[in-house]
Amino acid sequence: MARARRFLIIDDHPLVRDALAMRLTGLLGDVDLVYSGPSLADAIAASARRPADCAILDLDLGDGRSPILNTADLVEAGCPVLIVSALADGAMVKACLSAGALGYVSKQAPNDELLDCVTATLAGEMSTSRDVAGILCLEESPAVALSEREQQAMVLYASGLTIDSVARRMGVKPTSAQEYIKRVRAKYSRAGTPLRTKTEIYRQARDEGLVS
Repeated sequence: MARARRFLIIDDHPLVRDALAMRLTGLLGDVDLVYSGPSLADAIAASARRPADCAILDLDLGDGRSPILNTADLVEAGCPVLIVSALADGAMVKACLSAGALGYVSKQAPNDELLDCVTATLAGEMSTSRDVAGILCLEESPAVALSEREQQAMVLYASGLTIDSVARRMGVKPTSAQEYIKRVRAKYSRAGTPLRTKTEIYRQARDEGLVS
């Protein structure tokens, strides 16, 4: 029988640690929690005694140390690192991944995304939750200049309206509304971010702060 996967949970908020432990148990079943607490040094010491398969790390431990250094210390100690933290800007996400973290999951991510990223980390693979991937995409993609009407059509369409409803809101014919969306897709495609489906348009608009 395979042993339970061993985890470190390093976060300075007890309620968050308990919630993460419950989520891991619910998703994976039998989990061996080697360490749960706010101290990076104690976590590394615990893993030295019983090597962890995955270290779940919050960026801000309230210890005054750089999260990049905390990540690097865990990696140097032989712990596969998955950042589970509040959303950060693209530069911080990239810095953590460059420091050796295998993945980054926002604390707002649903269970299926957390499970995917934990599974990837256990397999030694890179991963991020969708919202983090969106931030990285925006950091890497050139800005797309939309006209006022194109952006209006994108926002309305991304909000869940049909083309006919978008046209009514904009006071134009459905063919005109469809043309605006076609232009939006073409501009993003030229910028290296193809938006093939309505869902992808919604995600792009959400990641840019145009819709909630």
